[in-house]
Amino acid sequence: MIRSEILKEIAPILRPHLVVCNIGIPSQELHAIDDQPTNFYMLGTMGLASSIGFGLALAQPKTVISIDGDGSVLTNLGNLPTIANNPTDNYILMIIDNGSYGSTGDQPTYAGKKTKLEAVATACGCENVVTCQAEDTGKVLQDAIDSKKMTIIVVKCESGNAKMPVITMDPVVIKHRFMEAVAS
Repeated sequence: MIRSEILKEIAPILRPHLVVCNIGIPSQELHAIDDQPTNFYMLGTMGLASSIGFGLALAQPKTVISIDGDGSVLTNLGNLPTIANNPTDNYILMIIDNGSYGSTGDQPTYAGKKTKLEAVATACGCENVVTCQAEDTGKVLQDAIDSKKMTIIVVKCESGNAKMPVITMDPVVIKHRFMEAVAS
């Protein structure tokens, strides 16, 4: 399975929650599959979906799910110790690990080589780290939501992108409708 197939499978699980989605093609895929006001699409700033989602979880009580990629997490490894040392049980970080920088041409990441992000998260002090294969993502995500414990999920999948249109919605509109969803 590739990332877009995972997103299609988990879209109904994501729907009632606040979602911060990784920059580029992952946001385009989620937008095309199941656009919701509760989805915040990253249109810039690689590596910050996990930071923004984590800050949002700290600031309010609703469940927040950050959908990030291995390449983006690798650009902001400092966030993993921050998450570990400031746990909030309404936060789930789902790292879709396809071993590549999908939005820039599928160049390999170090997660596709020797680096294991689940081991990095554990070494940083994250206590509830789960690794799964793509086809098990829905069950693992639902279990994490039901557990009401901060969870880091590393989803192993194949590299590849679905052809999706770019998000034409104005970034200000994305921000305002997401803020309204957070406040409601």
